[in-house]
Amino acid sequence: MADPAKRQRLSQVDSSAQTSSSAASMFTASQRDGAGGESRFVEGSIVRISMKNFLTYDSSVVYPGPHLNMIVGANGTGKSSIVCAICLGLAGKTAILGRGDKVGLYVKRGCPKGFIEIELYKRGGNVVINREIHVDNQSLWMLNGRHCNQKTVEEEVKALHIQVSNLCQFLPQEKVGEFAKMSKIELLEATEKSVGPPEMYEYHCELKNFRNKERELENVVKEKASFLEKAKQRNERNKHDVNRYYEKKRHLDVIELLEKKKPWVEYETTLNELKGVKREREEAKRQLSALRQAQAPMLRKIQEIENQLKPTEAQIKAKTAAIKEASNKCKQKQDQLDRKHKEIDDIKQTLRLKQMEEEDHQKRISNTRRTIDDLKAELAKVGDQPDVTPRINTINVELRRIQEERAKIEGEKADLRREKDHLFAESRMLEKKLNDMNNLMNAKEEKLRGRHKDTHTALQWLRKNKEQFHGNVHEPMMLVINVRDPRFARYVEHHISFHDLRAFVFQRKDDMEKFMTEVRDKMNLKVNSISAPEESCSKRPPSRNIESLRRFGFFTYLREMFDAPDEVMSYLCHQYRVHDVPVGNEQTKAMIKTVIEEPYLKVLYTTEERYTVKRSFYSNKISTSNSAVHPSQYLTITVDTEEKRQLEQQIKACEQKSREIDERLKALQKDATALDRRDNELLAEKKRLSELKGKRRQLEQKISTKQDSLRQMEQSVIDLKKIEEETKEKIEAVNFQKVTIVKAFMAQMKLRAKLTMEKVYLALEAVGLTAEKTKLENDCREGASELKATDRRDWKTELTEQCKGLLKRAKSICRMQSDESLPEDLHNAFDKLPNTLDEIDAMLNEERSRAECFTGLSESVVDEYNRREQEIKHLEKELEDKSNALNAYRQNISEAKERWLNPLKQLVEQINDKFSDFFRSMQCAGEVDLHSENEEEYDKYGIRIRVKFHSSTQLHELTAHHQSGGERSVSTMLYLMALQELNRCPFRVVDEINQGMDPVNERRVFDIVVRTACKETTSQYFFITPKLLQNLQYADEMTILCVHNGAHMLPPNQWDEKTFIRRLNQKH
Repeated sequence: MADPAKRQRLSQVDSSAQTSSSAASMFTASQRDGAGGESRFVEGSIVRISMKNFLTYDSSVVYPGPHLNMIVGANGTGKSSIVCAICLGLAGKTAILGRGDKVGLYVKRGCPKGFIEIELYKRGGNVVINREIHVDNQSLWMLNGRHCNQKTVEEEVKALHIQVSNLCQFLPQEKVGEFAKMSKIELLEATEKSVGPPEMYEYHCELKNFRNKERELENVVKEKASFLEKAKQRNERNKHDVNRYYEKKRHLDVIELLEKKKPWVEYETTLNELKGVKREREEAKRQLSALRQAQAPMLRKIQEIENQLKPTEAQIKAKTAAIKEASNKCKQKQDQLDRKHKEIDDIKQTLRLKQMEEEDHQKRISNTRRTIDDLKAELAKVGDQPDVTPRINTINVELRRIQEERAKIEGEKADLRREKDHLFAESRMLEKKLNDMNNLMNAKEEKLRGRHKDTHTALQWLRKNKEQFHGNVHEPMMLVINVRDPRFARYVEHHISFHDLRAFVFQRKDDMEKFMTEVRDKMNLKVNSISAPEESCSKRPPSRNIESLRRFGFFTYLREMFDAPDEVMSYLCHQYRVHDVPVGNEQTKAMIKTVIEEPYLKVLYTTEERYTVKRSFYSNKISTSNSAVHPSQYLTITVDTEEKRQLEQQIKACEQKSREIDERLKALQKDATALDRRDNELLAEKKRLSELKGKRRQLEQKISTKQDSLRQMEQSVIDLKKIEEETKEKIEAVNFQKVTIVKAFMAQMKLRAKLTMEKVYLALEAVGLTAEKTKLENDCREGASELKATDRRDWKTELTEQCKGLLKRAKSICRMQSDESLPEDLHNAFDKLPNTLDEIDAMLNEERSRAECFTGLSESVVDEYNRREQEIKHLEKELEDKSNALNAYRQNISEAKERWLNPLKQLVEQINDKFSDFFRSMQCAGEVDLHSENEEEYDKYGIRIRVKFHSSTQLHELTAHHQSGGERSVSTMLYLMALQELNRCPFRVVDEINQGMDPVNERRVFDIVVRTACKETTSQYFFITPKLLQNLQYADEMTILCVHNGAHMLPPNQWDEKTFIRRLNQKH
């Protein structure tokens, strides 16, 4: 390769693209003196980058230097396009860049395909990679002039230790913020891949695999040991059951022998009994004849007595039936007599009642006469009382007045109730409106919780602890911003990032710091907070009156579309200039070319799009970008806070009026109660006077009524004599009927007595015959007993058959053939057992009782015990094998850990030394350490970065939330620089990381980058920035690549570097 100082610019630009072409100008500082520049390149470094129809480039070639390459150019000129070319040309994924997800989007607009060619330094011959990208997302690859697939390119890139997916090596603009978001574990893996020896990451992966397998083996060993222990415990418990089973089996064997011997004993017993029966049978035959001859006369006499007793017993039964019939008839006559007695008693009772009735009648007449006399005496007294009519008239007048006052009070109470009902209805309506607003706020909160749970948790904490803060503290913007018209919510939401929509807004910075300490540091929540500008910007006027923009279709500024608390509005005006962003309609869209020519318009909205207008500082050329305005997700729900406050005040006013009405109603009720009490008193007095006035008339009326009643009672007198005569006649008629019944009753009583005597005579006769029969039976009972004994059925045949059956049963139980004799072993076993049935039954009962004590046992218990014994032996063997394997794994882990951890600790220590030195040179503090909560959990190891930018604070871990954007950029840059000298990767790319740094830190970081990246021992470094501070310190080893873009850009083929430098020197 030629010396970089002698290289010619190879960019080719079509004539049709002169007004819009992009070019990269390259000039070097110290590489121009002498040949052999490529020898300073690290293997894998980029020697050349060629682009054609790629993003902003028509055609351009870039020649980087071996050390620090500073790519400088205004925004939009194509600096990041070089970064994209490096990534895609080295087989990187589009996701790494964070731009378009389709590779076809990187082809320049209007072209069917684009080209990237990257030349990498390699000893023995450079590697050239070509990629042809089509708009349909297809790619063609070439490696050193030969067609290949992407896999081949990836393997070649990997062999050169290039890792474009590693943020420690390749950090594009859109991924700068993600570096701080990397977890400690991810950072460790990225660092191992970037600066560690090739085998370090492999050892780490091997360790993690070993640890996983060790964990699996530990679990297996633990499970098998536990299972083995449980199996042993179960078998130990079952061992007692097995012993009991064998004890039970011994008793069952004895029972079986006893049951086999018992039939043989029964057979021998029955056989002996048969022999005895034969002898007794012969003796009985001899005695039978003599017994029959001796009992014959007595049996004939007993038969004669029985023949005499039969007619006598029949007569006794007939007499008994006749006596029973006579007794029934007597009973019937007795019942008839009782009924007649009852009838006479009823007649007498009726007479007594009539007599009592007449007596009461006379008493009532006497009492009525006495009452008439008392009423006449009282009437005489009443005639002397004064007239009460005037007093009654006075009372009536007062009662009418009370009635009028009561009606007036009731009317006033009804009016108050109607007013209260009206207030209640109004209050319910207001509460409903307020609830609807609260429901809308709840819906907003639910959306916030669904999108960012940590912010919602912090919101709950703030509501409970708001009194801890001195100034105003506002909930997340998306909850306090109220869009006046839901149609405009999408403009507001599109203009304000969600990062700020979920941010808490504080009036005072100390309140914000206190809040973040609580929720971020103590509660470990990822939240955003904002401090409002000290000087309020909420009323800041727009740069132009909206009336002057109406001719373009603009109808309002963004600020006028929503309401927000003063601090929130002040921040939005300061940060997002919502007071100066006009919103237009379709007319604006139609006139957009004219609109963007207007000065002071930097951001504007049409109906569906947002336009951003930029003017070149040098040529005043306008460039615009537009993006679609998507529907709102969070701000469509609008709640008018002022209306909500008015509703709350109106509800309180209604409640106050309702309380006043209740007090007035209580007072009116008290007056009504007093009137009711006075009304009752007057009515009572009127009633008393009216009663006094009408008493004479009442007395005269009562006297007249009583006299009429007396006359009626005197006329209705009862004739007792006539009633007594009628009663006497009725009693005589009943007595005559009683005489007839008594005669019939006496006839039946005589008949019953006669029959009873006849029955007694017959009974005496039967008793004598029975006594004689009993004597004869007693005399021959002994002989009859002997006769029966001799006359019993033939037992010989039965016993013979029984013996045969018992013998057959005994052989069957012993499983013997019919012609087989008792085996010797059974005979010997039988000799050890009892020889009588009673003893055998006793022993059987005893053995069965003992066997029944062993309940719940079966042969399966023994089988299970033996099977588990085999399992235990098998488990012990498996446990031993797994334990040996676990020990072997632990030995492997120990060796692998030593191979991995010691070099890693040394590597992290080196990174920490560099990182700490860099921070110390900036009057700050920073450290890097290897962090692990458990030394044995190798997948939990990570690199922890802790930084401190202020002397008054402690070291804090670098996170995406704790430090500011500038602080995160400084920390990221210095960590990457700490890796630079240790780096085994051939190059590193960092895109616009200095954005957000304050000038002091940016200058310090730049000095560190120059010092570190320009050392001879370091690899290639690409530093992309849109701007640089003045009076920076540069090094001779730096290569500066200036990227220009614009209408007045010189075509690349006309560029003359020497002429440019000469003119530059003349100018100065």
